Amino acid sequence: MKILITGGAGFIGSAVIRHIIKTTDNQVLNIDKLTYAGNLESLRDIDQSSNYSFAQIDICDAEALEQAFDEFKPNLVMHLAAESHVDRSIDGPAEFITTNIVGTYTLLEAARKYWQQLNEVDKASFKFHHISTDEVYGDLEGTTDLFTETTPYAPSSPYSASKASSDHLVRAWQRTYGFPTLITNCSNNYGPYHFPEKLIPLVILNALDGKELPIYGKGDQIRDWLYVEDHARALYKVVTEGVVGETYNIGGHNEKQNIEVVKTICFILNKLKPQANNQPYESLITFVQDRPGHDLRYAIDASKIDKQLGWTPEESFESGIRKTVEWYLDNLEWCRRVQDGSYQRQRIGISRLGASI
Repeated sequence: MKILITGGAGFIGSAVIRHIIKTTDNQVLNIDKLTYAGNLESLRDIDQSSNYSFAQIDICDAEALEQAFDEFKPNLVMHLAAESHVDRSIDGPAEFITTNIVGTYTLLEAARKYWQQLNEVDKASFKFHHISTDEVYGDLEGTTDLFTETTPYAPSSPYSASKASSDHLVRAWQRTYGFPTLITNCSNNYGPYHFPEKLIPLVILNALDGKELPIYGKGDQIRDWLYVEDHARALYKVVTEGVVGETYNIGGHNEKQNIEVVKTICFILNKLKPQANNQPYESLITFVQDRPGHDLRYAIDASKIDKQLGWTPEESFESGIRKTVEWYLDNLEWCRRVQDGSYQRQRIGISRLGASI
């Protein structure tokens, strides 16, 4: 199969591409604008594969998208391109509206135009998989409640509102035009190649530098944590085996308070990389003013994907977080290039579209 993936230079997208290239014979076209969070170095393990090609394209560029569809001729589309950082969406929501809503619309139309001209056999097997977030559901008040695929949407931030909007567009294109779509909503991802602005890599790298470990409010916000490679397996299973028109929630079955997450990282670092002054890393924890509109608890009911597609996460939080800390300790050069911005001096402007077609 030929799989077109948007946002493939991002954290989750790169994990999906690495999984597909390493475990299948499928061809992948990675479409990415290469914003600050897009890092082609995350694909260094597979970027010389004959089954992989890359094109630097903004998903708001209809003409470039149509050309990519016409040249690559995908059987499947996995749409991961998105602005995704809540704090950035609060400070500057315009980019989130443009990329997550207008970009998704533009991609849907380019994909629909391509799908409509396919022969009946190829048309019947084509799928458009939209990857979303559990944040579209808002937050949970009870300690035992879970987000299901039918939970009403109640987004709290500009980011989650823009993702909710894109979900609605995808469902509307399926109902109005019969366009074959699927949607997945996932919990918080973590793992290798995570951009350092997010909680877990930020804590790891700040700790190693002896900097403060900032925690919003009391650190009592609860999240369900999903190891990114487990998520990549789930996404591939959904796009290849999922039923058109369905939504699947993907969770890690690992609910943790933010303060627990930070203390767990500190505990692992105390053992693997003690501070020179022998002080425990917990001494670096500092509490800062909470984020506006901060959701208290997210938790996913992932029973549907388990029962219908046979997917469950392989990593517990304990095993996944240790692997993550070890990866960062072993890949500090990658981290430093991200932190100093030198990672952005990559193949910008160079398109490999057609290199393996």
